[in-house]
Amino acid sequence: MVRIAVIGCGYWGPNPIRNFFKVPTCEIAAIADLDRARLDYLRRLYPALRTTSSAQQLFESQEIDAVVIATPVTTHYALAREALRRGKHVLVEKPITSRASEARELIRLADEQRRVLMVDHTFVFTGAVRKIRDMIDAGELGELYYYDSVRINLGIFQHDVNVLGDLAPHDFSIMRFLVDKQPAAVTAVGAAPVSWGGWKRESVAHVAIQFADGTLAHFHLNWLSPTKIRRTLIGGSRRMIVYDHLDPDNQVKIFDNGVSIRTDPERYKALVEYRTGDMFTPKVDQTEALELVCRHFVECVEQGTRPLTDGTVGLEVVELLEAAQESLETQQRVPLRLA
Repeated sequence: MVRIAVIGCGYWGPNPIRNFFKVPTCEIAAIADLDRARLDYLRRLYPALRTTSSAQQLFESQEIDAVVIATPVTTHYALAREALRRGKHVLVEKPITSRASEARELIRLADEQRRVLMVDHTFVFTGAVRKIRDMIDAGELGELYYYDSVRINLGIFQHDVNVLGDLAPHDFSIMRFLVDKQPAAVTAVGAAPVSWGGWKRESVAHVAIQFADGTLAHFHLNWLSPTKIRRTLIGGSRRMIVYDHLDPDNQVKIFDNGVSIRTDPERYKALVEYRTGDMFTPKVDQTEALELVCRHFVECVEQGTRPLTDGTVGLEVVELLEAAQESLETQQRVPLRLA
C-alpha cells in the first residue's frame, strides 16, 4: 500500500485527492495547505484525512511514501527537492519547475535516491491523445506536415506566470508526446493589454516551433477570448486530424483529405491535386485522465518503473517554455538543443 500526502489544496489539489481515492493500492495519508479554511473544507469531505499546515512534517514522516505537489510553480523546486532528499517519491503539477536548471537538479536527485519523479501532464493520459498517438505510430497519418493548436478562454489570470507559463505546458506536453521529431527553434510574440498595480504579464501569445526537418508547430494562447476553445489540427500526407477536447462526443475527427503533386510533362510544371474523402470519428477511452495519472504514478512507485511523463519530459517542456519566453523578450528566433 503506497501512502500518499498531497501538498497544496487550492485550485488543483482536490482533484488528485479525489482520484487517488479510486486507486485501491494506495491511501491518502495526509494533506497540507497554508489555508486552514481549505483544510477544514476537505476534512468535511474526507473526515479520516490527517491535515497539517506544515509540508516539512510530511517530508519527515516515516508514514509517507510519496508526495503530490499541487502548489504554485515557483514553489515546486524547493518542495520537490526536499521530498526527494527525504526519500519520497514525487508527483508534481505542471510545469515541473520554473527553470530548466532546477528540473535537471530534480532529475539528478531522483536518480541518486532511486525515487520516482513524475510530472502531471494530464492531457497525455486522455483517451483522445492516446488514440491519436496510436494512429501516428501505425502510420495512418503518413508524413506529418504541421501541428496547429488553439487554447483560448476568458481568464483565469495567474499572479505568478503569464499566459505562456499557464497554458503552454499543456500543449507542449501533448505535442512532445505526439510528434517524434527534434525541435530546432522557437519564435514567440505576445502582448499584455491588461495590467493592474505592478502586475503586467502577457495574456495573449503566439508560439511557433520549427523542427529540424522543416515541420512547423504553432500555438495560439489567450486569456482574453470571449469563447473557450481547446482544438488541435494535425496535418499528414495521408490523413488529417481535428482534436477538440471540448467536444465529448467527437473529440477526434479523422479526415481522409489531402493533396498530391503530379507533374505535367507538356507544361513542365507541377500540378496540385486535392483529395477529399470520408470523415470518421473513432471511439476513445473516456476514463478521467487524472485517474490514469494517479494509477500510473502508484504503479511506477510499486514496480520501480519510469513514468510516461517523467522528469525528463518535464524538463523538455520547461526548456520550450524558457525558449519561448526568451523569444518574447528579445523578439528573436531562439535555437534549441533539448535535453
